[in-house]
Amino acid sequence: MGHLITVATSLNQWALDFEGNLERILESIRVAKQRGATLRVGPELEITGYGCLDHFLEGDTCLHSWEVLAKILSSDEVTGIVCDIGMPVMHKNVIYNCRVIIYNHKILMIRPKMWMANNGNYRELRYFTPWMKHRQTEDHYLPRMIHAVTGQNKVPFGDAVVSTVDTCIGVELCEELFTPASPHILMGLDGVEIFTNSSGSHHELRKLYTRVELIKEATMKVGGIYLYANQQGCDGDRLYYDGCAMIAINGHIVAQGSQFSLNDVEVVTATIDLEDVRAHRAVSSRSMQAASAERYQRIEVDFALSADSTDSVVDFQELIMTRPDVRYHRPEEEIALGPACWLWDYLRRSRTQGYFLPLSGGIDSCATAVIVHSMCRLVAESARKGDQAVIADARRIAGEPEESKYVPEDPREFANRIFHTCYMGTENSSDETRKRAKDLAQAIGSYHTDLNMDTVVASLTNLFSFVTGVKPRFRVHGGSAAENLALQNIQARLRMVIAYLFAQLLPWVRGRYGGLLVLGSANVDESLRGYFTKYDCSSADLNPIGAISKTDLKKFIAYARDAFSIPILTDFLEAVPTAELEPITETYVQADEADMGMTYDELSVFGRLRKVEKCGPYSMFTKLVHEWGSFLSPLQVAEKVRHFFFEHARNRHKMTTLTPSYHAEQYSPDDNRFDLRPFLYPSRFPWQFRKIDQEAARLPDRTNVKPADAKAQMPHPEDVD
Repeated sequence: MGHLITVATSLNQWALDFEGNLERILESIRVAKQRGATLRVGPELEITGYGCLDHFLEGDTCLHSWEVLAKILSSDEVTGIVCDIGMPVMHKNVIYNCRVIIYNHKILMIRPKMWMANNGNYRELRYFTPWMKHRQTEDHYLPRMIHAVTGQNKVPFGDAVVSTVDTCIGVELCEELFTPASPHILMGLDGVEIFTNSSGSHHELRKLYTRVELIKEATMKVGGIYLYANQQGCDGDRLYYDGCAMIAINGHIVAQGSQFSLNDVEVVTATIDLEDVRAHRAVSSRSMQAASAERYQRIEVDFALSADSTDSVVDFQELIMTRPDVRYHRPEEEIALGPACWLWDYLRRSRTQGYFLPLSGGIDSCATAVIVHSMCRLVAESARKGDQAVIADARRIAGEPEESKYVPEDPREFANRIFHTCYMGTENSSDETRKRAKDLAQAIGSYHTDLNMDTVVASLTNLFSFVTGVKPRFRVHGGSAAENLALQNIQARLRMVIAYLFAQLLPWVRGRYGGLLVLGSANVDESLRGYFTKYDCSSADLNPIGAISKTDLKKFIAYARDAFSIPILTDFLEAVPTAELEPITETYVQADEADMGMTYDELSVFGRLRKVEKCGPYSMFTKLVHEWGSFLSPLQVAEKVRHFFFEHARNRHKMTTLTPSYHAEQYSPDDNRFDLRPFLYPSRFPWQFRKIDQEAARLPDRTNVKPADAKAQMPHPEDVD
């Protein structure tokens, strides 16, 4: 019976923070050894941080990576443990994304990534070249600084496996798990029993299930032990890497780390019997395939991962016998936790003094405020557990001196120090939204201000009238569409200006130093439709809900109402979404869905079909005419599809100025990284729309609604700037 103590780690690394990344790597090795581990695996590109982007093209990045690796190799921590460490390596003037396998102050081999993540948020082929010489290695000549530590001149570089006295280890990097022909299959057939996967996988709502199933499947057929390590934290960009390190054996998860955490270092360990792998593989059909499998080069190391069965150090009671259920968060909980952790990373690493949020009394800004409240709850929970790193960051952010004994144990009290909200009312605002904003601020403890900005709006409209000799009017007062739109947008844009003024000066007003980061609160559906004013208060420093749908936000608010005991959130759920930029009359109250000409639920469907299913106007119509055909006629579906693509196309330019948003949804229209499309379109799509009309006229109507009536019911909103 051979026992193996294995380990996977999640580290909260930060792009280009070589000093901090080194400390966290060494701490993870230290903790792993304390738990008796003999193999330690870290996340992808852990020395540099995953999100260095074009910095990977700089020689400095590779240089500093070797300098950090030299310090790791020199450390006493790496004695008696095999470590799998990630960094970029330039081999023959080509940059590769690599795993460096070390043992006892020596480099065993360097394994470059073979299949790159190059879609969605990932652009690995921009920086790295895949290793295409499968099952081949070359000599890599080491820098002099490494030779001075290890005495080595060269090491194997390429696609090989590590053979210890008792087992065999193979490396798989992130995307390679997701590819159809994953390396673990062929490695497993050639006798590899332990697979390591170092990942930089970001959080998206409902994504964890896919990752877990792939890890389980990786060893269900081929057998083996799978160690999955993932980065955790924001890494300085729009993504939040959600950790959840895992250990699996023979298709079953036996250990799982946290998915959302404020910890900088988290180590997950399990004690597993190697004989379980061998028993699982004792299948005739598998053995026949293995007998004819191509050979991997083995890099031999005189070290046993498992302890001798007579060694008193091994506690056989620790052997993993149970198969715990995998922990999944509901989407509502993911919204509460993921963006909150992301905001905490930004706050502590930007070294600012808190957040400022224009709180409108609507559900979007409400959701943003509740996410900040969730962040404060996580900070308070960590502080109560004695997390000194969190306490130190909280003291600095709150303006407390280093010698202070302040501990942020009350989330409302901490929020009052670092979270500032402001209701910016006009004559078009209602008493209901003002009261909701005030009540919410009181419930979560934010430092709240309430102002009326009519005089500021009037000064600009009066300036325009003085220069031009004409005074613009709202539509309800007889004004044109252009006047109505301009008067709405000037209110929205002034809110952005006021927000930044207050964010810069409120700490000073309160006798503190520094400034605040401004939060935006435009949801993914409004961004997709372009239903916001360019450079209004949606323009901010960060937007935690920018890639979350209105539908999911409502579910989140309902969850938070009960989970966080905030009864006032019921009022937000029951309120009709409205921008409150036009005067309210007896016969007219501005409503978002009426203005947009489509519902938020419809926008979610349009968004997923456009981005995730890669549908243009015609293919979207052909899908929806079947899905919606029982309650909408083909002409109605055609009208909705055309209306969506027209509005999306003519507002696409707004995506170029979107506030950096937490990426949580696959259909995010973020032009800056994720959704790379033109921003000047032939917005009437004459060819595509004509084909839709022809098909709609040909298809039978499966409803009782007459097309003429349906078209009359479709609102035609005024242009939204």
